Amino acid sequence: MSHLRARFDLPLSTFRLNVNLDVPIAGITAIFGSSGSGKTTFLRCLAGLERAPQGFMQFGEEVWQDESRGRCLPLYERPIGYVFQEPRLFPHYDVRSNLLYGYKRIPLDTRRVAPEQVIAILGIGHLLDRRIHKLSGGEQQRVAIGRALLTSPKLLLLDEPLASLDLQRKQEVLPFIRQLHEHLRIPVLYVSHGLTEILQLADRVILMKEGHVAGTGLLNEVFTTLDFRAQLGPHRIGAILNARVIHHDLQYGLTQLDFNNHALFVPIQSVPVGQTVRVHIFSNDVSLVLAQTVVPTSILNILKATVVEVREIDQSSVDVVLDIGTPLVASITRKSLMSLGLKPGQLVFAHIKTVALNEEFVE
Repeated sequence: MSHLRARFDLPLSTFRLNVNLDVPIAGITAIFGSSGSGKTTFLRCLAGLERAPQGFMQFGEEVWQDESRGRCLPLYERPIGYVFQEPRLFPHYDVRSNLLYGYKRIPLDTRRVAPEQVIAILGIGHLLDRRIHKLSGGEQQRVAIGRALLTSPKLLLLDEPLASLDLQRKQEVLPFIRQLHEHLRIPVLYVSHGLTEILQLADRVILMKEGHVAGTGLLNEVFTTLDFRAQLGPHRIGAILNARVIHHDLQYGLTQLDFNNHALFVPIQSVPVGQTVRVHIFSNDVSLVLAQTVVPTSILNILKATVVEVREIDQSSVDVVLDIGTPLVASITRKSLMSLGLKPGQLVFAHIKTVALNEEFVE
């Protein structure tokens, strides 16, 4: 797993970017935050499009910027693929020529990604002879991603690539982005302020706030922190779980998932048995019981958990952070907390009213 080390102090007209970061980069790492938090400026610094006077940037063993030594590689010398909010394709070329533009300009011995491979992953084989103006917005963005991939980058930077697309087009493009690392093993840094995209795509998160890094970590770790809750509002915190499909119950219209040898049930899905899916549990959908229920209950999803921490939220409510093999959060009233007498280390049973697949979310 490669590490990204970056130090940038860049005063701008509206705010100041001040970042000092050392994180592992693998899979899809989301740079997440509200508008104006510095996400795109940070990405442009990583690419060499913005230059911090005292900047430093190292990816793996390669130092791409070290101002103390007068070193700052421009974008075209960095092994980076960059995809902007707009596709920025060449309108006078067809799809094939756009894809091959960068591919033809890199030395033969550095070509690690084949056109046929990218075309298959992005599902654009039927578009190769089309002109750009005959493509939908989602198709154009897939071509833009393909063009960036065919430069054989060591790091792929995506700057809100779905920002200009409507919901339907976003849902078309998201599955292709998810497949990139699976097939090509190229780390991705993905800028977005859209929660839906982050929940569906990210493995790790870099949380940006007012020009600095407010937190980093695996998606579910960061998602359950107070800093994250402050950005999302009181009803969005919860847990993100990767679970495996093990059975489809056609009689009751349910799909059974396995998470850490615990069964979870969701409405029936058209997903093959054995495939991994990502699910989301809202904290308001989690209630706590001190002992295993012996009487029948309508709740199908019950997980054994250990209390890790109790966080005060407001005058009437608290968040109880639980360990189920990964963090889970239950939002309950202060009165319920006192009635149950919850303390760190205590064993409880989390009754989960709803488990949703992330693909069901809309902004």
